[in-house]
Order: sequence, then C-alpha cells, then structure tokens
Amino acid sequence: MIIMLLNILQWFFLTYMLLLGIFYLSLNIISIFTIMQHMKNHQLGQFMESFSVFQPPISLLVPAYNESLTVASNVQSLLQLLYSEYEIIVINDGSKDDTLQILIDTFQLKEIPVAYQIRLESQKVKKFYQSDIYHNLRVIDKENGGKADALNVGINASRYPLFCSVDADSVLQRDSLKRIVQPFMEDPYTVAAGGTIRIVNGSQVQDGFLIQAGLPKKMLARMQIIEYLRAFLFGRLGWTPMNALLVISGAFGVFHKQTVIDVGGYRTDTVGEDMELVVRLHRVLSKKGKKYRITFVPDPICWTEVPEDLKSLKSQRTRWQRGLIESLLGNRSLCFSRSGGAVGWLAFPFMVLFEMVGPIIEVTGYLFVIIGYILGIISLEIFILFFLLAVGLGMLISVTSLMLEELSFHIYSKPGHVLRLFGVAIIENLGYRQLVTLWRLEGIWKWLRGGEMQWGNIERKAEWQK
Repeated sequence: MIIMLLNILQWFFLTYMLLLGIFYLSLNIISIFTIMQHMKNHQLGQFMESFSVFQPPISLLVPAYNESLTVASNVQSLLQLLYSEYEIIVINDGSKDDTLQILIDTFQLKEIPVAYQIRLESQKVKKFYQSDIYHNLRVIDKENGGKADALNVGINASRYPLFCSVDADSVLQRDSLKRIVQPFMEDPYTVAAGGTIRIVNGSQVQDGFLIQAGLPKKMLARMQIIEYLRAFLFGRLGWTPMNALLVISGAFGVFHKQTVIDVGGYRTDTVGEDMELVVRLHRVLSKKGKKYRITFVPDPICWTEVPEDLKSLKSQRTRWQRGLIESLLGNRSLCFSRSGGAVGWLAFPFMVLFEMVGPIIEVTGYLFVIIGYILGIISLEIFILFFLLAVGLGMLISVTSLMLEELSFHIYSKPGHVLRLFGVAIIENLGYRQLVTLWRLEGIWKWLRGGEMQWGNIERKAEWQK
C-alpha cells in the first residue's frame, strides 16, 4: 500500500511539472506569433502620426505614498509624453515624508477650489492643487487609504473617458501613451490595456527621461529582468489573443473609466487591487453577455525600480501571492462559467492550479523527490527526470524569452549586456526561482492566517536618477 502511494505521488509530481512546462511552452509559441503580427501591423512612424488626431484624451493617475525620492522624476517624465491631450493627477495618499512639499515646490502648485462628483467612495480629500506652470497637472492631498483608495479618488476627479494608472516610482517611455492607446482606437469594445514593465535599475534617467538603458549592478535585480521578460513577453502576450488576460500591472495600465465605475472601481480590501479589478471586469462583463476586450500591448514601456535586497523582494512577492489568491477567490464564479469563454475555462483554472496552489505542489515535490532519493525510495532516473522538467524547462523558457526580446525590441544593445543576461537566464533557475516559490508559499500561509493586510516596506534607492 505504501509503495503504491509513493508511486502515485512520484508520477503526480512528474505529471504536474510536465503539464506546467507544456502550458508555458504553448504560451511561448502563441506569444512568438502574436508579437510578430503585432510588430508587422503596429509600426510607430506614419501610422501613429496619421491617427494622432483621433487619440482619445487620457487622465494619468499617479498614487503616491512616501515617494519623495522619485515623484518629481515621475511627473517630469509624464509631462514629456508625446500625446495630443492628457491630464496628470497625482494623489498624495497621506504621505508621512515630504512628497507633497516636493511637488508644491517643483511644480509651483497652488491650492484651488474644486467641485466634483463622488462616484466611488474613498477616504476624505483634504486639498486640491493646480500647477502654475503646467496647465494639465493637478495634485490631490487626501487622508491615507491605500493605493486602491487613491486611485478611486483620482477616478472621481478625472475629466477624460480613459484613465491610466502609473506608479510614482516609475518612468514612462515618451511614446508609451501613443502605443498603449492603440487597442482603444482599433476596437471600440476595448475596456483595458496593459503595457510592458521594464527594470530601470542600472539605467540612466535625466529630467524624467530615460537616456540610457543599462544592467543593474546587483545580481538580484538582473534576475528580475529575466523574470519580467518571461512574465510580460510570454505570459501576458500568450493570453491576449484569447481575450483571457487576467493581469494588468498596476504600474502601467489604461482603462475605460465608465466601465470601471460600473463594476465598482478598485477594491480597497485587497493587496492585489490591480489584478482583482481585471478579473472582476472579466466576471461581470462576461456574465452580462457584453462584448469586451482586455489586452496587452508589448511595446509601450514603463521603467520601474525593483528591490535589490532580499527583505524587500520577499515582502513584495508574499504580497503578490496573497493578492493573487484574493483576486481569484473573490471572483471564483468566473471559473468554468457558461459565459466565461477562454478566460473562464483556460486562464482561470491555469492560474488556480499553477499560480495559486502551485507553490504548495512545487515545494512538496522538491522535498519528496530529494528526500525520497536520499532514502532510496526514488530512483536516479525519476530524480533526474523531475529536475529536468522542473529546472531544464525553466531554463528553456527563460532563454527563449531573452531571445525574443533581442529579436523584437533589442532594448539591451550592447553585446556584453546580452551575454550577461544569457548567463542570468540560466542561473536564475538554479536557486532564485525556488527561493521565490518559497516566498510565495509564505504568502499562502499569511493568507490562511488572515489578519491585517500590510504592504511592507520596499527600500528605494533611485540611483538611476541624474
């Protein structure tokens, strides 16, 4: 009986790793064809210039909490965007540092009276400010309520039909709005579009404008470059043709405002407000039988700083895992729903099986195979096969992601940078990815324990600013 159970377990873990690899490789293949078609049909040049008069106006919402190191550069980068009509609304979410004063001094803000319709509930708004030198820049000072609450305030105060959420520690490429708005111009049923997040650590930013893309000095940040390439160029790009995208990064996403208001805005009782909103949009709109599109656009770029110390990175990843669980369980009726389509029948089960409970299965599988081999229960063939599936396929996907990046966007132009990233794509599967899985497992444990949700402290250095 025990031997039979052990055999079942070893084949279960092997099958799980095989299915995980097959799913990711399938997404890779879809992504390759998708990005080739995208680049063929969406050259910036004359296409974007000829349609500039049709670009819908956009409200840029920038929630800021204790962002004194980066908020000025962020706003300066937004003021340089190549776009016909947009407004910038910075929402100071009760910062305890001098974020608000830096904004007042840098952009010559003056307090103004404002009347606006409260369509989404939020914490109390204290003051409104308008820049004397930039007519499209406003700042809202409010009581602390979290990022989701700040975004809801920004939505209430925004003037335009589309809004774009941007993190205060990020820098947008100057043509990013032109690129990310394309789905809304091509398809009137588009309700949300996300762009690519790139890592700014090691790059050079001057006056809010990226002048040189570079590699971070620390290996921990370099590993995250490969991780982000895998997540955006394959994960999100692969789901897009099926209209099954479940995640748009809170650092850079555009939404149809009225649709977001209709589904209740951002939830303030979750740490994964960005994913939760997207999953809820799928659930509500599909249930109502409405035609809609939620998409990912690979070439609009938002540069953001990532953690370079283990403590900050661990805090971020445990929070992401908890947010993922809350997003999926809070919208679980989408899974296998009659009107769910590909998102309900493919993407949602995939996220549950391989992302939500994946860390439990993966960590248990590693322990079972390693201990079983040491005790002589697991054969050498099974031991090697398991690690080929668990590690070898991960290397293949990471290297393929880097190759696609170089063939398409070629952000890292120096040959030395590409060679270093190739090495990172190999070694990040030998310890780093397993460490992140352990942190995700801790995120599951924290969710099971319940208690107050905390964002944790992410140490920012902003050494990329000039």
